[in-house]
Amino acid sequence: MAKKKLLLTGASGMVGRNILEHPAAADWEILAPSSKELDLTDSHATDAYLTHYQPHIVIHAAGQVGGIQANMAHPVAFLERNTAIGRNIIMAAYKANVKQFLNLASTCMYPRVAGNPLRETMILTGELEPTNEGYAIAKIMATRLCQYIRREDETALFKTILPCNLYGRHDKFDPKNSHLLPAIIHKIHMAKERGDRTVEIWGDGEARREFMYAADLADAVMKAAEDMISLPDLMNCGLGHDYSINDYYRIVANVIGWTGEFTYDLTKPVGMKQKLCSTELQSAWGFSSPTSLEDGIRSTYDFYLNEKKK
Repeated sequence: MAKKKLLLTGASGMVGRNILEHPAAADWEILAPSSKELDLTDSHATDAYLTHYQPHIVIHAAGQVGGIQANMAHPVAFLERNTAIGRNIIMAAYKANVKQFLNLASTCMYPRVAGNPLRETMILTGELEPTNEGYAIAKIMATRLCQYIRREDETALFKTILPCNLYGRHDKFDPKNSHLLPAIIHKIHMAKERGDRTVEIWGDGEARREFMYAADLADAVMKAAEDMISLPDLMNCGLGHDYSINDYYRIVANVIGWTGEFTYDLTKPVGMKQKLCSTELQSAWGFSSPTSLEDGIRSTYDFYLNEKKK
């Protein structure tokens, strides 16, 4: 029997590569065009691609991503490019009569002062976090577009997963565009290499974050692809518990074997004080993240070391 066709956007990114490496990927005929093969900012090219290939399902993992520094430095790109990409792929799929679409969004869509844990009903109930507002607005647009399509056509299973912060194999470690955890791995590795006795932390280290191993998100994505009917229309995907910034620095230092001390720059921005997902819907759907933080960091550090050897 012929395999069903799955279109994966963002296949060269961390999430996309973890999906491609997932054992269940072998059950699908996967289309994974590069940005050169399919420019998602070009609506006509995107329409033509979807019309030609007619995938059974689209998993949308593409976008311009980065940490606080990148978001603050390039707000135009984070808003404009991500809005165009989201609109084009969602509408192209809908116009091509693709009935299953899995949109990967972000917990940065939640209001900056929302009570934790963050529940899916809280979106658009308050002001966004300024340090990543452009990216959040683009993700809200794509999520709402999927909801509106579903409202107009109940046969269109256009649904959204909101992953918490992610890390893992194929992450970005360059401080200019990395997220917190890979940035910590790079920073502490370099401190060990140079023999530094101190490493600086932005803020007081008490802000809390929830980071899930990217291969675990791939588990959830492939489970959803097999049964989009049971997936809630909008669902967080996370651990259901979090750690302080200080915890992440300490655990990374233990994994790497760096024994220095931490200093604090209280003038630097730290973003939201806490961003913890409610996992009630996820648990009811039958999924939990299996990888411990220590094991995930160890695997990610091994990947980092292998990449540096290339």
